[in-house]
Amino acid sequence: MLAFGSTIMLTQDRRVFQRLRLAKPILGTLDGQNALLLDLGVTGAFVEHYGSTTAKAKVRLQFRWQNQDIEFACVVVRTDVVRRAGEDALSHTGLRIVEAIGDSEARLYDLMASFVGTVLAAQKANAEATETSGVPLAEIGGARRTRMRGLVSYRLAPNRSWWRSSTTNPKQPVDGFTVAAYEDEADLEVLCRTYEAADEEGRQLIRLVAELSVLSVTGS
Repeated sequence: MLAFGSTIMLTQDRRVFQRLRLAKPILGTLDGQNALLLDLGVTGAFVEHYGSTTAKAKVRLQFRWQNQDIEFACVVVRTDVVRRAGEDALSHTGLRIVEAIGDSEARLYDLMASFVGTVLAAQKANAEATETSGVPLAEIGGARRTRMRGLVSYRLAPNRSWWRSSTTNPKQPVDGFTVAAYEDEADLEVLCRTYEAADEEGRQLIRLVAELSVLSVTGS
């Protein structure tokens, strides 16, 4: 089970990206030493690890998902020693991703989309008291990633109708979501219905994964 918080981080252009707070941490390595990923986002991670480091240090973060390696070159943004036992230190360190190794960026997007989709599918099933095969979030920014240009914004009006319009603004609206223009319309229709049924936390998760779709086009 994954829990999601409201942690955010800023990129160099000051856009705001949300990070997933993992109730079940992911085991990985930081410069070859065991580490636990506590938060994970499209621009960085928050990890717990033994030893200490310093701000601006260059490090390598590695972990696996679905039997595939994911690896990033990172820079330490901040770090704190949270516990000492003799000469050993346990640290919490925030990382900013500076380079994806191989196709790790695509795998990270798919990982986050899958996690959020699972949570929203369960939330939708609980709300309807029915079984569901899930919502199409695992595909957002996934297999159909084609680097097509163009974005589409979906906004929910007070009368519960949807307004769909082309946009060049990559920022997620507070009353809906923005995705890449290439996303399948049938999937997005289901996503609109899921958004309507979701609570505010669920809607934030939808916008998070929609952001992954936007990044697959803008690359920023």
